[in-house]
Amino acid sequence: QVQLVESGGGLVQPGGSLRLSCAASGSIFSLNAMGWYRQASGKERELVAVVTSGGLTNYADSLKGRFTISRVNAENTMYLQMNSLKPEDTALYYCNADVKTIVRGTLFRNDYWGQGTQVTVSS
Repeated sequence: QVQLVESGGGLVQPGGSLRLSCAASGSIFSLNAMGWYRQASGKERELVAVVTSGGLTNYADSLKGRFTISRVNAENTMYLQMNSLKPEDTALYYCNADVKTIVRGTLFRNDYWGQGTQVTVSS
């Protein structure tokens, strides 16, 4: 079993910054790509950014320059630094990971999601 736990969300004023964290734990053989997604009220979940185990990154075009994704492989942790926040960044932010586990000698590969952390940008 693998758990992803997000933290770092909260209420911030427009123009402010937040740093989200996602910690993966459990019977992890390897963590492949990890990513942040968000879902605003009444909207579909959308990609924010992804980072491979090798450190390659990809961002939603609209967020390039304001958000930075990173990870520390040795700690199974991923981060999202969010700067110059806007009210339209308000959403529930989810951590996602492509994880390999070994159960009774068999390798499995599954996609896991965290519970989400709320980010609210408002004055």
